[in-house]
Amino acid sequence: MKPRIGWRDHLLGLALASAYVALLMATAGDLAMSRDESFYVVAAQDYGRWFELLAEDPERALQDEVRDRAWDYNHEHPGLAKSLFALSWLAHRKWDLFPTDSMAFRFPGMASAGLLLWLIYLFGARVFGRQAGAFAAAAYALMPRPFYHAHLDCFDVPIVLATTFTVYAYWRSLTSRTWAVWTGVAWGLALATKHNSWVLPGIFLIHFVWMTLGNRRLKRAGIPRAAEVNPRPWWMISMALLGPPIFVATWPWLWSEELLPRFGWYVRFHVSHVYYDMAYFGTNYFQPPFPISYPFVMTLFTVPLVLLVLCGIGVGMRARAMLPVSLAERLWPGGRAVPDAAFTDVLLMGCLLAPLVMIALPSSPIFGGTKHWFPSYPFVAIYAGLGFTRTVQAFRRGLGRRLPAARYTAPALASVVALLPPALETIHSHPFGLSHYTFAAGGVPGAADYGMNRQFWGFTTGSLTEFFAERMPEGGSVFLCDTTAQAWEMLRRDGKIPPNIRGTFDLARADYVMVHIEHHFVEVDYQAWAAFGVTQPVHVLTYDGVPLVTVYENPRRRPR
Repeated sequence: MKPRIGWRDHLLGLALASAYVALLMATAGDLAMSRDESFYVVAAQDYGRWFELLAEDPERALQDEVRDRAWDYNHEHPGLAKSLFALSWLAHRKWDLFPTDSMAFRFPGMASAGLLLWLIYLFGARVFGRQAGAFAAAAYALMPRPFYHAHLDCFDVPIVLATTFTVYAYWRSLTSRTWAVWTGVAWGLALATKHNSWVLPGIFLIHFVWMTLGNRRLKRAGIPRAAEVNPRPWWMISMALLGPPIFVATWPWLWSEELLPRFGWYVRFHVSHVYYDMAYFGTNYFQPPFPISYPFVMTLFTVPLVLLVLCGIGVGMRARAMLPVSLAERLWPGGRAVPDAAFTDVLLMGCLLAPLVMIALPSSPIFGGTKHWFPSYPFVAIYAGLGFTRTVQAFRRGLGRRLPAARYTAPALASVVALLPPALETIHSHPFGLSHYTFAAGGVPGAADYGMNRQFWGFTTGSLTEFFAERMPEGGSVFLCDTTAQAWEMLRRDGKIPPNIRGTFDLARADYVMVHIEHHFVEVDYQAWAAFGVTQPVHVLTYDGVPLVTVYENPRRRPR
């Protein structure tokens, strides 16, 4: 019997969210601003100035020329997340809320990560029980790459929150018209966050048809249902009526007579997105076709293995309920896993697989690494939670014969066994989250041997600030390679790099040259050798012995 969710569950969700946000804030200072973050900082500052003008002089702020000038930068992405970054920045400027400027921009992303844990707990608890829900929230929190992204001034965690909430609202709408309204609101917010949300109506429609046909067959067979679902797709009407208006209302760039042409540009930008480099098994992919195996292998190589095993156990426990009713009856005539009235397992598995399948298409860009299929991970975590409940049962049976107290200690012992490896992985991954690989890949050295991508976004520059400050007490310049000028400026604003050390893209005149070790930056090594006449680096940043950044010194800095 599914638990009745009450205020105590929300209190636990709030505690999980608060603890996670506190952890993210405590560790954010170790991370330099990444490449994409720096663009969103510029956009947020533009939007923030417009919000200030809107408060002071609404008539002027709403003039087409003024509004377009403020919202034109980075208009390849919707405005909601960047608006939250902007409002957080404005609040920090007024009340000095955060220890650094970068944290002011990053806080909405961190808050999204905390709210996501709250939501995962509630979703998992309603479907598989409180124990499964609590473990699911902890499992997601202890995935190294989502942990890294949860710190950032980016959309990758906010869109996971928005899409997961939309799925949750849709699922609840099957038995509640009120939640049908929330489905439309949630989808509008997801649309306003990132384009990952485009696939949700298709997933819901497939599930709804599957559920409707399955329930009809069960009804004809005389099999009683524990609950009835609403046969009318009120969620679809709500999404159609509320989603697009919320999307437009939160993005002032679309408040124009050219709304449809601008929206068309936005769609074309992402449908025909430019390709960037990504290394995979020794090959540098920069144009399609891309390997179909990419998202599946990278999931295996970056998600802690124990969580994937538990997810597999959970999926296996519910596999019968995911099949068409007639096929399930033939393959498992005596099986215990039966679908509920909402065919919840079909929905969860569809949401788990869809992001992976989308990236597996040979034409889909893979330059973002694992972040592009993060929306599948809450559902991986929920099934891992179900697998955990089976593990607890096994501990109770195995230990109960010798230790009667095992019925009480089994959950704690199973939690240690299941969560300690992911916790150690996540701790060890920081601050090199994008460079981290798990046991299945042979760790970071094993992934390097396989020729996997070591990093992107130039985020590892933050681990070199002390080196540069020590080597250039009188000031100087650093060739930034994959780090943007805006990201370097944020290091200065945060007090991580002295103001007399400049970032530059003039390699030949720089005092030091950074080379972020990625396949497509090999040429920068040669350029530094040619410019400086030396091949010996003065410093190599490593992670588990694997080089991440090579630093060359201009010979003119050496004492004569």
